[in-house]
Amino acid sequence: MEQEPTGARRRLGAELRRLRGNAGMRLEEAASRLKCSTSKVSRLENGKGIPQARDVEVLMSLYDVRADLEIAMLRRLVQESRSAGWWESYVDGLSTERYVLDNPARYAALETDADAVTTFDVSVLHGLAQTRGYSWAILEQRLPRHQPWEIERLVEMVVHRKQALSRADPLGLVQIVDEAALRRVVGPPGVMTEQLDHLLELAGRPNVSLQVLPFEAGTFRAHDGQFAILDIPDELGSDVVFVESHTGSSYLEDPAEVAVFRGLADEVRAGALDTERSLDMLRMYRERHAGSVVPKP
Repeated sequence: MEQEPTGARRRLGAELRRLRGNAGMRLEEAASRLKCSTSKVSRLENGKGIPQARDVEVLMSLYDVRADLEIAMLRRLVQESRSAGWWESYVDGLSTERYVLDNPARYAALETDADAVTTFDVSVLHGLAQTRGYSWAILEQRLPRHQPWEIERLVEMVVHRKQALSRADPLGLVQIVDEAALRRVVGPPGVMTEQLDHLLELAGRPNVSLQVLPFEAGTFRAHDGQFAILDIPDELGSDVVFVESHTGSSYLEDPAEVAVFRGLADEVRAGALDTERSLDMLRMYRERHAGSVVPKP
């Protein structure tokens, strides 16, 4: 199966890093032989940026790569790395905002590489669990200067991302939801009822684990802000933590930082309701939101 570009870049980078290690060569030496900066080789090995075929050919020669299958594999990864990802059509032409919408494709690309995602939803639900109406309401509020067609594009990208949960080899989702995200009203009447119906459906899937952290559990370190941990297959690179803040999004790949967030996720899971009681709370809030909808005359 052909890989998405970001996955191919990360796989290519991992292979080049392995080959350099096997050759006993330091990063500075490889950069010197390639006649470029160490940062360029480092970016190539970390799967960032679009690789140039000529650079990879030089590195293969430098690392004494002779096996035909290995050469063919590296050349194929270069080709796949230069193709467009599924997300490109959704973000093409969109205006960005430094602290709100700085790089709308980056998270989607990383999520495509992942085989599991663990989220802690403090104020709003994670995109993988959102309905179309909920997504629209959130994005319209966060991006008041964007045109309706731009909001629609981003909503469509969220809808596309959700397909990963129902593919043949489905993405795993571990979702811990703070009670505040269930109680808070998002969007016009009916949106929350539909959203909670969708959460109840999602929670019944074998690849989805959903728990609610109730108000009675108190506060946790994780309440500083919501986050998502993306488990990336070893051959595509390191795991990543995505953190949102008022000054933009952060992507953390250092193993020590990832470990900190795994600890935070474990803490809130331990304090959360079990699956059955979580479903009971979802049903309670579903009925509460449905009761607040005034029927049309």
